[in-house]
Amino acid sequence: MIDYEVRDNVAEIRFNNPPVNAIDEAFMDALIAALERAKADSAVRAVIISSAIPGRFCAGLDLPNFLRSAPSDAHAIVAKIYSQVGEVQAGLGKPSIAAITGAARGAGMSIAITCDVMLAAEDATFGYPELDVGLLPAIHYTHLPRIVGRYRAFELLFTGRSFGVDEAMALGLISRAVPEAELMGEARKLAQVFARKSPQLMKLGKDAFVRATNNGYREGAAAAVDLVSTVFGTEDCKEGLAAFGEKRRPQWKPARKQA
Repeated sequence: MIDYEVRDNVAEIRFNNPPVNAIDEAFMDALIAALERAKADSAVRAVIISSAIPGRFCAGLDLPNFLRSAPSDAHAIVAKIYSQVGEVQAGLGKPSIAAITGAARGAGMSIAITCDVMLAAEDATFGYPELDVGLLPAIHYTHLPRIVGRYRAFELLFTGRSFGVDEAMALGLISRAVPEAELMGEARKLAQVFARKSPQLMKLGKDAFVRATNNGYREGAAAAVDLVSTVFGTEDCKEGLAAFGEKRRPQWKPARKQA
């Protein structure tokens, strides 16, 4: 599910869960273990997260498997996506780079945003489709408005539409767009720039940067896990996930009237 390799003081962590790098608990456990391994290795000076699957960064949650999960299991996987990966990345002490090719959706976006830099291939596409399958992109309520502004964030999060690298660049959501054939080369060049700097100063600097830019992200992550856990208990969540599995349009119930 996760490939790990160290090249020239850079840990390369690659998603390798065909066909679309769908996320389940085993995937998250392997990713967190790979990040912890990179953190503990003093020879590693930078980290690149990418995909071994052509045309796919990460499609998000493995929804058919998620549909069968008990509420406690569903809560656990969301906590790993929203909180644990963010905590490991915040304490990594080394810069991390997301190298995105193809589609990044849902929980795949949630993982990518924990990186310090996001590079994307020119064919990459992004989106937050959770509402369409009975879920909520709750973690992105915390960070996305601060990057792209309240109104553009609302539109992206509540329509669920996909968008490409030009719009992502204009919004400030990614660092740079490059041709797909050059993506890993550019990510490795950037990682080497980081790797040649003082490891001690990079750690001190990154720790200070994380503290300065946290902006309540950790608190927001905890609240997002609680919110999504509440969503698990709704009939519309069950309907949305069932409709996805059955490849049909969900039949939403009318909203309850407020007292």
